[in-house]
Amino acid sequence: MPEGVETERESTEEGEQATLPEGEVAEKKPRTAARPAVKKTAGLPSEEEAEKRWYVIHAHSGHENKVKQTLESKVKQERLEHLVTQIIVPTEEVAEVKGGKKRVTSRKIFPGYVLVEMKLTHKTWYMIRNTAGVTGFIGSGKMPTSLEPEEVEAIFQQMRGEQKKPKPKVSFEKEDKVKIIEGPFTNFMGYVDEVNPERGKLKVMVEIFERLTPVELEFWQVEKV
Repeated sequence: MPEGVETERESTEEGEQATLPEGEVAEKKPRTAARPAVKKTAGLPSEEEAEKRWYVIHAHSGHENKVKQTLESKVKQERLEHLVTQIIVPTEEVAEVKGGKKRVTSRKIFPGYVLVEMKLTHKTWYMIRNTAGVTGFIGSGKMPTSLEPEEVEAIFQQMRGEQKKPKPKVSFEKEDKVKIIEGPFTNFMGYVDEVNPERGKLKVMVEIFERLTPVELEFWQVEKV
């Protein structure tokens, strides 16, 4: 090899930084965004310690079903089915008469509220509190209070019972003047003599053959005049 000629190094020595051609910039690897940590709330138990109970969530009035659907989607997305098992908007069937026709509709028992069966942990508390349409839990102070078993059973009994026997929406009082709109005495006028809200029935005094005769009718068979 001729004297004074140096060979090019094919690789950089250990610890020496390689030099890029002029005008080129080293590509930086993108940093992975850190997932925000769930802020823990003092006093809430772990998943192992928590017991499954029913809690009441306060929601914007008229948005109860939307809140229910949103929560169900979040539970599925975050894989929290083992912590949140049921979400319901309690309703009952109500019978009403409009234009001489009986109609049965569904009515919310507790407008503005959603019931959730779950284990109350940091994850479930955070998920629900950060759901659109939710304003908070029902409870004393900052801690949610669960419903007693007998309270839950009473709600479900009301829901099941109303499905079999619709609750009349119109209330009647003694001496109310009514018109019969259904049955053999249709179009007869009369006065309410007795009211039985539990059975949804009335005793109406109707003039038949110039005599006042008591006729037992269901709420939906008459309308106020």
